[in-house]
Amino acid sequence: MKTFFQFDELGTSYRNEIIGGLTTFLSMAYILFVNPITLALESVKDFPEALRIDQGAVFTATALASAAGCILMGLIARYPIAIAPGMGLNAFFAFSVVLGMGISWQAALSGVFISGLIFVALSLTGFREKIINAIPPELKLAVGAGIGLFITFVGLQGSGIITANPSTLVTIGNIHSGPVLLTIFGVIVTVILMVLRVNAGVFIGMLLTAVAGMIFGLVPVPTQIIGSVPSLAPTFGQAWIHLPDIFSVQMLIVILTFLFVGFFDTAGTLVAVATQAGLMKENKLPRAGRALLADSSSIVIGAVLGTSTTTSYVESSSGVAAGARSGFAAIVTGILFLLATFFSPLLSVVTSNVTAPALIIVGALMVAPLGKIAWDKFEVAVPAFLTMIMMPLTYSIATGIAIGFIFYPITMVCKGKAKEVHPIMYGLSVVFVLYFLFLK
Repeated sequence: MKTFFQFDELGTSYRNEIIGGLTTFLSMAYILFVNPITLALESVKDFPEALRIDQGAVFTATALASAAGCILMGLIARYPIAIAPGMGLNAFFAFSVVLGMGISWQAALSGVFISGLIFVALSLTGFREKIINAIPPELKLAVGAGIGLFITFVGLQGSGIITANPSTLVTIGNIHSGPVLLTIFGVIVTVILMVLRVNAGVFIGMLLTAVAGMIFGLVPVPTQIIGSVPSLAPTFGQAWIHLPDIFSVQMLIVILTFLFVGFFDTAGTLVAVATQAGLMKENKLPRAGRALLADSSSIVIGAVLGTSTTTSYVESSSGVAAGARSGFAAIVTGILFLLATFFSPLLSVVTSNVTAPALIIVGALMVAPLGKIAWDKFEVAVPAFLTMIMMPLTYSIATGIAIGFIFYPITMVCKGKAKEVHPIMYGLSVVFVLYFLFLK
């Protein structure tokens, strides 16, 4: 075991790997409760119940897909990087695809499934590098930041801090109401924990918010903590049953967005965590193809089980900081996700007001790369800005990406830099123009 995971070469031990794997799990355990609520559109009160995805099934699918992804990453790539359904991608699934486009969650899972298969193929062929190089870095950064703004807006809206207004579209909510005050308390507590660099700050913040909610009667007290594993029956296999539903322009955009966001989210996380762990060699990531294969395979598995796109988690950096250096830590995290399937009764405690602080804080973390965009270059600043700002304003991640990708070739051509635009970008801009022309 030690030889396989190169403990001596990496200067690690079972103790370091177990502590690192546990730390990573605690840092990202919030996804077990945030993901079901997000995919089921819990914060949208007037959404028909018959059209909502089953939260219990999503909880189990989230845990099992995360476990599979982590274990694959640990065994195939041998990196201390955990995998789970991605924040932002789940919001796109629920709010843009299901709520905004009116596509069923079953068809949306089919879109995730197809994007995963394409990701697997690209990981095996190496064509992925060409696509990555085709997208300008400014737009990559803007997409991540825009999703962060969108997630934060969803959290603010779902908690009641921000509400609709017929004159100004949005306004401050009733900050004297109990649920809103609970969310504000959660944000303050989580911010304090994050500033103090407390490991698993987001998860602990959710826990403290839930406890405060129960004390003041704002959150139901669970009758039990450990229970049976919720059935996967409502979601299992729906991805391939509804494959015929993917043949439309709308679904093409959905699949491209799932693929695009998952693509670069994974690449950025792999490089960031590997660099922190000292695993990069000559500015290259060894076994990068294996890591991408593990990540993309987990997307396919997750779609079949019944959850949105999985991705490598930047929270893995907390495990690395605690000593993790090998894939053994990722396997530990995966095993903990399996054990977590028995804690489904806690879903009743995690209301939208309890998860809102996590959404708001994660959104804040996702806009950090904005400083790397060359804002003094107007030809790249405009597409980047429109990509970012249009996501929350149109309530659609796909729309933000589409608008940014349409404007980028325009501004670059007008600047006399047409040759610097990759042909793939011209092709994508045409696809997105057609998307708007035929959008109902």
